[in-house]
Amino acid sequence: MTPLPGSAGDVLTLISAGSATTRSDLARLTGLARSTISQRVDALIERGLVEETESGESTGGRPPRQLRLHTEEHAFAGVDLGATHCRVALMDISGNVLDECEDPLLIGEGPEKVLAHVDQRLDKLLGQVGRPRAALRAVGIGVPGPVEFATGRPNNPPIMPGWNDYPIPEYFGGVEVLVDNDVNVMALGEHRNAFPGAGHLLFVKVGTGIGCGIMAEGKLHRGAQGSAGDIGHIRVSGHEDAGCRCGNSACLEAVAGGAAIARRLTELGLPAESGADVVALVQSGNTQALRLVREAGRLIGEVLASLVNFFNPEVIVIGGALSRVHEHLLAGIRETVYRRSLPLATHHLSITPSRTGINAAALGAGILAIEHYLSPDNINRIVNA
Repeated sequence: MTPLPGSAGDVLTLISAGSATTRSDLARLTGLARSTISQRVDALIERGLVEETESGESTGGRPPRQLRLHTEEHAFAGVDLGATHCRVALMDISGNVLDECEDPLLIGEGPEKVLAHVDQRLDKLLGQVGRPRAALRAVGIGVPGPVEFATGRPNNPPIMPGWNDYPIPEYFGGVEVLVDNDVNVMALGEHRNAFPGAGHLLFVKVGTGIGCGIMAEGKLHRGAQGSAGDIGHIRVSGHEDAGCRCGNSACLEAVAGGAAIARRLTELGLPAESGADVVALVQSGNTQALRLVREAGRLIGEVLASLVNFFNPEVIVIGGALSRVHEHLLAGIRETVYRRSLPLATHHLSITPSRTGINAAALGAGILAIEHYLSPDNINRIVNA
């Protein structure tokens, strides 16, 4: 076996992944001397990142001491900001949810008011689990619009008036904050919790608009500027009269998004203002709503068929508001994808509704924060500080 790098950050990565539970495991996997391993482990214990217990089974002689992440003194938060809601999940360093809450909140009220609400909720959740604010190590936030990931600043988000270029991370003093597009953190949350073995996964959010999060070789793919996966603005032929909020016409979300379906139902004499109204009509058995949702699935399937041929994913997960009527939406998607994609690309392809559901974004945002904090570079910085 080729020895792995042996910094404190690399050692912690092996412990957190469960690949190593003893100092002997670490020495075997890294090829480092036991004295070097002891130095690395002792530094991690001193910083409160790892704890060692005498719970191993003996194979003769003294039982081995077991290593694991120290969960009690650290907290992380995942924040899901939607157009009309705020969901916050407080997690420990292993990714277990300690507490959570959800409130109605309009993103259009602007960054100061919305982020003040988030800050208050963080304090409340920390108090409920008995941890001080100083225990909060990192916060991940998913927002419903494009984000420059390196700076955490929204970039001309159409449904977030007043947020353009706002420095979200700077609002929260004393804690590291990572901000990403909501569908990216949904993809991360779905992958880590439901499909950890899938190397290539697409998470498609079908709500008011349509977006796609991309997991490539188990990692989020954001593209050069963070706009990868913006499939809602791919042109759909035959719908040139459908104007989109981006200023173009015939965009996928302008003909197959929740808002577009609601508008068409209203024109048919069935008042609907949002994707939630569409879902309610479908669940009541309305045949017009059923027909339009299945038609939307076929149009989404046209775009996804091209992505399947290009990207060759193992799994396509459908989430968002309209996924609540997934049996009708997925029927249209599957019909088109399997008909228009190459047989080799669809041979083992699974197209499925989200398993994490409404918690996908909050869980994914929390995982984003935890994985950043536990990255070897960050751990090395903490240990060497």
